[in-house]
Amino acid sequence: MKEFGLSNSAIDNKTTVYIFTILLVIFGIMQYIDTPKEKFPEIVFPYFMITTIHPGTSPTDVENLITRPIEKELKGINGIKHINSNSLQDVSLIVVEFDVQTDETQAYLDVQKAVNDARTELPNDLYQEPELTQIDVSEIPILYVNLSGDLGLVQLKKYADDLKDRIEALEEISKVEIIGALEREIQINVDLYKMQVAGLSFNAIENAVSSENMTISGGLIQTDGMKRNFRIVGEFQRVDKIGDIMLNDALFLRDVAEVVDGFEDRASYARMDAEDVISLSVIKKGGKNLINAVDKIKAEITEFQEQASQSLRLKITGDSSTQTRNSVSDLFNTIILGRHQRHIKIIFNRM
Repeated sequence: MKEFGLSNSAIDNKTTVYIFTILLVIFGIMQYIDTPKEKFPEIVFPYFMITTIHPGTSPTDVENLITRPIEKELKGINGIKHINSNSLQDVSLIVVEFDVQTDETQAYLDVQKAVNDARTELPNDLYQEPELTQIDVSEIPILYVNLSGDLGLVQLKKYADDLKDRIEALEEISKVEIIGALEREIQINVDLYKMQVAGLSFNAIENAVSSENMTISGGLIQTDGMKRNFRIVGEFQRVDKIGDIMLNDALFLRDVAEVVDGFEDRASYARMDAEDVISLSVIKKGGKNLINAVDKIKAEITEFQEQASQSLRLKITGDSSTQTRNSVSDLFNTIILGRHQRHIKIIFNRM
């Protein structure tokens, strides 16, 4: 009967085989724990969007004046798979997709060069220069934290800022964006008639406010054998003091304008359960463990809720870790089930 040398060697050195098996199992468990759990695999592909804004322009003029000149330059780039453009009222949107094997950095430089070359054919009075951005799949939020309650949007914004800082401090988090919040804005509403009577201009008022609202260096002061920096703090701490700015020898800012402590025009809205809320859109760093990131965020939210007002309500939506947990659990169960079935088969064959 022919013997198999490897099997005999394993039997003769069974202690070594046991130790090696244990080490292999431990190594596998460590790799399982350290392997990032993601909803989708991290894929990097060259995908860019060119945005050009030109207010007061019809879709037809946007296409002829902006979109086509840029497209003409883009067509000379190698490796482009597809170009999709949309000419809307006041806005031109061009999406450029490259082949997967294309170098990402080189593709960005090529598109940037094409946009710069097309700039001479674009209108001179553009609202802003064409903006080139890369579409990144990793920028998809992993969850949303919604803040609501009988506190008003101003107080909710303060809580949102505090919670945003705490979540961004986690090593797994790339950034947190606030949606639906009010941004404070100090408005100086000038009475045009009074300004003209006083012989002033908008630039004169703007320069007067700017020159009064600044902190400047006063040089160095030597005290006790040490040199210390001296600053003159001139930034306004109270809104009502802005009206005291003197525009000339006998005229104050409050005489020609109204200073209002208000808010910017809202650029985003967030609603949940038929009421206004402020949402935090949480974006994870690439390559980090999704499940660990969500667990840490939930722990931060629980601790924050205990410290905040009882009127504040926090609710998580769009949790992308749920599907990932289920996938990992199914994979683990499949492994255990497969080993169990194999063990039953071996026993059955021996019978």
